[in-house]
Amino acid sequence: MPETLGEVDEELVRRLRFSVTRLSRLLRQQDESGLSPTMAATLATIAREGPLTLGELAAHERVAPPTISAAVGKLESAGLLERMTDPDDRRLCRVKLSPVGRKRFDLMRGRRTAWLVARIAEIPGEDLSRLRDTVELLEHLAAAPERKR
Repeated sequence: MPETLGEVDEELVRRLRFSVTRLSRLLRQQDESGLSPTMAATLATIAREGPLTLGELAAHERVAPPTISAAVGKLESAGLLERMTDPDDRRLCRVKLSPVGRKRFDLMRGRRTAWLVARIAEIPGEDLSRLRDTVELLEHLAAAPERKR
């Protein structure tokens, strides 16, 4: 990471960091599931990507395998995940949402989405195109480059 920001506006970086952190916190507050951010993110990744091995899940979440193992263990204990044997390689185990996990995930996502819809509805129509452009830029920033080893 560079020691200085060069031509990047430091105030812009500060405001972006604060806004993204605050929005993330506000969205998490809409979720009344009681799950930790790591557990909620794990559940969301499994819902989006389908059955995954723990290694695949750790790579998607960009966390260490012990972190994913702990999160999966807690989610499984809560009845939100199920383990299944990989049909192509019986040595592999994959995790998927249980029916209860699917319901919990849909409820979590629904609450967050409803809150965000209400907030976006407050934005004047002429600013919606700016929001669309901003979302594209945020998606670019969120697609972190591969870690250097």
